[in-house]
Amino acid sequence: MLASLSVEIFDAETGQKPSSSTFNRMSLVIENGWPRTAAWTGGELHIGGVGVRELAAEFGTPAYVLDEEEFQARCAEWRDALPGGEVHYGGKAFLCPEVVRWLDAAGLCLDVCTGGELAVAVAGGMDPARVVFHGNNKSVAELRRAVTWGVGCVVVDSFAEIERLTLLAGEAGVRQRVMIRVTPGVEAHTHEFIATGGDDSKFGFSLKAGLAAEAVRRVLAAASLELVGLHSHIGSQITDLGGFTLAARRMAGFLQACEREHGVTIPKLDLGGGLGIVYRPGDPVPPRPAEVVAALREAVPSHLRLAVEPGRSIAGPTAVALYEVGTVKEIPGVNTYVSVDGGMSDNPRPAMYGAAYTALLASRSSDAPLREVTVVGKHCESGDVLVHDLPLPADVRPGDLLAIPASGAYQRSMASNYNHVTRPPVVAVRDGSARVVVRRETEEDLLRLYT
Repeated sequence: MLASLSVEIFDAETGQKPSSSTFNRMSLVIENGWPRTAAWTGGELHIGGVGVRELAAEFGTPAYVLDEEEFQARCAEWRDALPGGEVHYGGKAFLCPEVVRWLDAAGLCLDVCTGGELAVAVAGGMDPARVVFHGNNKSVAELRRAVTWGVGCVVVDSFAEIERLTLLAGEAGVRQRVMIRVTPGVEAHTHEFIATGGDDSKFGFSLKAGLAAEAVRRVLAAASLELVGLHSHIGSQITDLGGFTLAARRMAGFLQACEREHGVTIPKLDLGGGLGIVYRPGDPVPPRPAEVVAALREAVPSHLRLAVEPGRSIAGPTAVALYEVGTVKEIPGVNTYVSVDGGMSDNPRPAMYGAAYTALLASRSSDAPLREVTVVGKHCESGDVLVHDLPLPADVRPGDLLAIPASGAYQRSMASNYNHVTRPPVVAVRDGSARVVVRRETEEDLLRLYT
């Protein structure tokens, strides 16, 4: 269990918070944003007992520094909050074979939504019975592979998919377990691109339009399908439980109506994920997993087996993105641009969603006064901005290292090769040791694709 709602950066040598004159004169507490092992030691930031200067020297920059202990503790907190239920890690947040092994050891299930994510689950040795396959347009090849592998559940998302899966499961001689994704007509207060629970959505079957009820009828009529539950997901980066509980009540009511109409038992209700995290000081602090589960339990009948799908709330605060400053460009009276060796190819979220981050000078102390700067990337785009209006010491210079917290979710998984920039590695740290779990791409990797 996590001990508190905040992680304090402190001087490991003295046990005290460093004074403002020796630590960028910045706020030392970022609620829920930094891994719990973040510490200021010997004039630099350490994660998992490893200093950022050592990490940069050995693994290069940019790099994602993943706190293994933090990741596993967050898995355990969700697992312990839902005894008797199911916790499905949303693999789209961040996935690699090593993370799959951590999930397996923690007793969590895994959500995948493409054939590629399914392949990672296989490579990581996940028990197929604990894998749930999502997606609004699964191909025949993807569905066939899932059925053949023995995937535990397929979340059906369209009438066409019900037909495909019925045929494929019949050909394989199995009765495939399925859930039906329902759009409950609940709007999450989040960015429109990551809101998924309203009536106008590419995902699932509309409850209001009667499509969900028809989907239930078709699945129950399919001899090679077994309906084991209903599923909903209203969006991402949510910090208010009101939408969750409203969706839970609507889904529970619909489930009970289906049971009465068809004389069947539908044992499971999967209420999705989407719980937000803190990216910057002042951001709303989301409820803890136990609070989320308690609210959901109050909204649904006690006999139902609940499932939840945390992704960002597990992975997000576990990693720090590490960059090296390349240039500092001051435009008097206008702005100061601090350019780093990554950018929108390794973190497209600011450009796509207007996502806001913070950062700090991580490789040394400074007594210089603060000034607001804009941290930008190296790409040939004016919109290649990582952090706006960031207070940094006025003496920030080329060669300094900057650290951006809350970088564990949707950064490496959404990274691209824009401008033919290679994607960064993921370096896991724990107890003073570091190891690569996703290696850095090379130019040879890029060139290998060309004929």
